[in-house]
Amino acid sequence: MISCRLSTILGAKRIKVSDVCRGTGIARATLDRYYNDKVSSFDREVLSKLCDFLHVTPGEILVMSDQGDLFSAAIPSGKESS
Repeated sequence: MISCRLSTILGAKRIKVSDVCRGTGIARATLDRYYNDKVSSFDREVLSKLCDFLHVTPGEILVMSDQGDLFSAAIPSGKESS
């Protein structure tokens, strides 16, 4: 799963979402979705503007989060197979 770390980056740099809106021209609603990690698809233009404004790479904003093996069923305790 890909996670958006915009809130972490803004917090570390002490930058407000409203400052990013003014500096990039990105709509507040769009930035709120990125900030709250509620983005279902990532727009290259938005990512480019964010990277330029924040002086980061896309890999610093978007990170892969490990979900473990989603296809293996949990084996109840005490009932392990050999």
